[in-house]
Amino acid sequence: MKIIIANWKMNGNRKLLDKTLSEFGKIRTKNRVILCVPYTLLGRADKNVDFGAQNVSVAESGAFSGQISAGMVAESGAKYTLVGHSEVRKYMRLKNSDVLIAAENAINAGLTPIICIGETATEKRTGRTNAVIKSQLHECVPQTGRAIIAYEPRWAIGAGKIPQISEIAQVHKLIRAELTKMGKTCAIVYGGSVNASNAQEIMSIPNVDGVLVGTASLKTSEFITIISGAN
Repeated sequence: MKIIIANWKMNGNRKLLDKTLSEFGKIRTKNRVILCVPYTLLGRADKNVDFGAQNVSVAESGAFSGQISAGMVAESGAKYTLVGHSEVRKYMRLKNSDVLIAAENAINAGLTPIICIGETATEKRTGRTNAVIKSQLHECVPQTGRAIIAYEPRWAIGAGKIPQISEIAQVHKLIRAELTKMGKTCAIVYGGSVNASNAQEIMSIPNVDGVLVGTASLKTSEFITIISGAN
């Protein structure tokens, strides 16, 4: 079984969601499918997929206009939330300590956080990938509670770029080893320019438990191809 996660980002509407869920009802898969949709599309229940948010606040409640707490997301019926996505880190200037708090809030609310980690182009170019990944794991992953780790090289997000297969394998092996040292047994997925053409090869790599799909997940037929091709 693989974990196939869609991140619609600030895209989609009820019409697209209805179409997507209708098409999902026509396929049979043992894979776990998670749709991380805009907050306005949460609140649906479907036997074929689980829902997740794209972020939760570092605050549990209070005077934080425009933010959504983990408890609010859980109340919608969602089971998952992304935390620390590269775009959120960039635009909201999140630190690793912020990501940790958000992940802890998610766990406390009954959600499973999908904790995103990954290096920037500069960090990759200067040979700091391994050090960055290790520090993010130790600084972003709660000591207790279930979580999913999403390795998304920040330089690949939305750029149509992807690491070499050997590079993905090396980083996922590193993540698995580091999680073992931490006493964690989290699933690890890869995200970053995943599409129907490369998803199956990526998911065949050891220690890759699934994929986090961005733009391609908005194309229902392409996303179904990714789901159906996963073993």
